[in-house]
Amino acid sequence: MCTMSLLVLKKSDVASLLSMEKCIELMSDALASLARGDVVLPLRPVIRIPDSRNAFGVMPAYSASLKAIGAKLISVFPDNHGTALDSHQGAVALFDGTNGSLLSLMEAGSITAIRTAAVSGVATKLLARKDARTVAILGSGVQGRTHIDAMMTVRPFTRVIVWSRNPAHAHTLIEAAAKAHRVTFEVSGTAAAAVANADVVCTVTASREPVLEGAWLRDGVHINAVGASLPSTRELDSTAVKRSRVFVDRRESAVHEAGDLIIPMKEGEFAMTDIVAEIGELLIGSATGRRNEQEITLFKSLGIAVEDLACAQYLYDRARTDGVGTLVDF
Repeated sequence: MCTMSLLVLKKSDVASLLSMEKCIELMSDALASLARGDVVLPLRPVIRIPDSRNAFGVMPAYSASLKAIGAKLISVFPDNHGTALDSHQGAVALFDGTNGSLLSLMEAGSITAIRTAAVSGVATKLLARKDARTVAILGSGVQGRTHIDAMMTVRPFTRVIVWSRNPAHAHTLIEAAAKAHRVTFEVSGTAAAAVANADVVCTVTASREPVLEGAWLRDGVHINAVGASLPSTRELDSTAVKRSRVFVDRRESAVHEAGDLIIPMKEGEFAMTDIVAEIGELLIGSATGRRNEQEITLFKSLGIAVEDLACAQYLYDRARTDGVGTLVDF
């Protein structure tokens, strides 16, 4: 019996190998591949931890174009925000799609942080107005930081407004972001004020109830709704959804998991048929995105396993080429 060499990539390895610009490219390719039918992507099973907001999920995928199989095993503990621990922790397991061998284990939190924001970057590039210059970030955790990076990569924003339920966290975020980006940063006292003049809004909170109301939105804005990923939680009220042309990463996932859409459906304010398209369909040209400068566009992001798989395959190839990571007999 032969011994396999398993490549282990820790958090710092992922950070050193995967830039936001490259990740946006990878996510575009992965979502287009999904739209072409090259991906097997079952719904993720999720264990809800009783009497808490915490959850544990398994996200498997197979990609014919990548010739790879993989799964992310991830715990989501929202109350870790503000502590030494990330809210998302776990591992991505990468398998060879031709012979089934286990190739690598990678720290999942760092992959989740960058690929989630990168997908919002793809959506913003496709759906935001070309003259968008002001972005509002609602939330001040890890996704707040990575979404600033992603937004700056796809549009020449000149102003970033951050709102958080904890103003101290918002100030900490902009102090760190200002070291990387030479734009105007502001902390807003309310979410309503933050979005009043925004061209793009990113909701990246752990809230179970709406933090963004449709009445606050001005015409022409693009929204990336990211933070809520359970059927019972949402960051947007029904008016915000009703006012928008809605795009998703994957229809099947959205109608089963996205509280931002499911709750308005139950209220009779939205229907599954109101979903305009998946982002991948825009990428391959089978659907139309923004039609004019006045309409509001909404991308509801859930995060899907093919995104993690695309990152994992790239990271594995780069790490083997660059000699990064730890090889373990397994």
